[in-house]
Amino acid sequence: MLVTSPPLTPVAAPASLDAFLAGVGPRAFRFAEAGLRQRDDALDAVQDAMERMLGYREHPAEEWTPLFWSILRRRIIDLQRRRGFRLKFWAPAQDGDGPIDWADDSPGPARQHEQREEYARLVQALRRLPARQREAFSLRVLQELDVATTARIMGCSEGSVKTHLSRARDALQKQLEVSR
Repeated sequence: MLVTSPPLTPVAAPASLDAFLAGVGPRAFRFAEAGLRQRDDALDAVQDAMERMLGYREHPAEEWTPLFWSILRRRIIDLQRRRGFRLKFWAPAQDGDGPIDWADDSPGPARQHEQREEYARLVQALRRLPARQREAFSLRVLQELDVATTARIMGCSEGSVKTHLSRARDALQKQLEVSR
C-alpha cells in the first residue's frame, strides 16, 4: 500500500485567528499527543502554542500555518527534553504505556475500529523511521502542509524535505506491505 498525500488545493485564509485556531486545534492535538504520548501534556502544548499565536494576531493569515506548527513543534521538543529525550516521536511503547486513544468522529463503531487499527499500524511503522523522516512525513502528509512550509518548520531546505519524505514513503510502503 503506497501512502500518498492528496493533491493540495489552495485553501482560503481564515477570517480571523480564532477561526484558524479552531480549525487547526484537533489536528494539532493529535500531532502533539503522538509526539508526547501524554494526553494532558499534549493539551498543554497545544494550548501554549495557541496562546503564543495570539501575539501574532496582526501578522498576515498566510503566515499563521507555518508559524503555528513551528511554535507547536518547539513546545513539543521542550516538553520532550524535560522528560529526558529529544525528538523521539512515536518511539516504541514501554511496558507501562497503553495504546493511544485516538478520538474519531466517523460514523459506525466498525469503521471506527478499522480506522484505529489502520492508524495504529501506521504509527508503529512511523516509530521505526528516523526522526527527520518521521517529522517530514507527519508535517507533509498527515498535516497536509506544503513543501515550503514544512521546510520552514523543520529548519532545512525544500530539497531535504523532499528527500526525507521520499525515503519515509519508501520505508513505510515496505513496512506496511509486510504487516498486511
